[in-house]
Amino acid sequence: MGGKLQSLPPLKRFTQMQKNQENAALSSNLPAKKRKLETGPPPNSPPPSTPTAATTCCLPAKKRIWAIHPLDLNVEYNPVPDDEVGSKEVNASRKPEPDDDDGILCAVCESTDGEPSDPIVLCDGCDLMVHTTCYGNPLTKGVPEGDWFCARCMAKDEKPISCSLCPAAGGALKPTSDGKWAHLVCALFVPEVFFTDPEGREGINCSKVPKRRWDQKCYLCKSRRGCVLDCAEVNCTLAFHVTCGVEQGLCIEYNQGRSKGDIVAGFCRAHSDLWEKQQQTGKFKIVARDEKK
Repeated sequence: MGGKLQSLPPLKRFTQMQKNQENAALSSNLPAKKRKLETGPPPNSPPPSTPTAATTCCLPAKKRIWAIHPLDLNVEYNPVPDDEVGSKEVNASRKPEPDDDDGILCAVCESTDGEPSDPIVLCDGCDLMVHTTCYGNPLTKGVPEGDWFCARCMAKDEKPISCSLCPAAGGALKPTSDGKWAHLVCALFVPEVFFTDPEGREGINCSKVPKRRWDQKCYLCKSRRGCVLDCAEVNCTLAFHVTCGVEQGLCIEYNQGRSKGDIVAGFCRAHSDLWEKQQQTGKFKIVARDEKK
């Protein structure tokens, strides 16, 4: 069973693991005021193993991506040395299937899974739900004993706060280096956006985003607000906002490289379906390619 789970994309894998632990009891020892939501193992079960990159459903802690490279889903993948491309991969496609999770869902990774070492915490101002590692500082330094308020609630700005990278309202927002705001999920998946503090996911910098991303229209919501991801399939002209793509279950892949940088690849609806089918063959893999080719 473990082998079958490991073959699934992270979000699907953890959804299935969640279903397999339907009888797990929620921790009842925490003070109600802290409102930390944890998913514990079944009674009398052995202690959980230490989370690893292969078993933890969490977006990358670091992200330094400067360009997206086109892909060709019709060309078979030729393996590259392990020292060139890392094995860490994050898939943002497909929302978790409805489950008996009492509405608990991380606003960044959209996982319902919580652990004692990485609980889902609720904002006492707006009920935003985030994993401590997904949100970054201050939660990664420790969950407050009393109330916790997200960055948007702490700002107490009379003007409505919205994401500068997409038109979607709400969500986990943090300030950008130019005085605006951006969703953490947008900052993670727009290739040229980066954090000045990657570990704490602070200081979102959008200065490297090329003009063409701001000028293009999202084919899903038809809006030109914010910036878009191009469909990574060669010759496909469609583009979409990160949040629109996540909402519609499009495939957005993150591959963490070791020496040549990281890769983000997003696909439109048709090419998301094609990519998922081709993944099952094991003959295709997302790799960076020279933009001049």
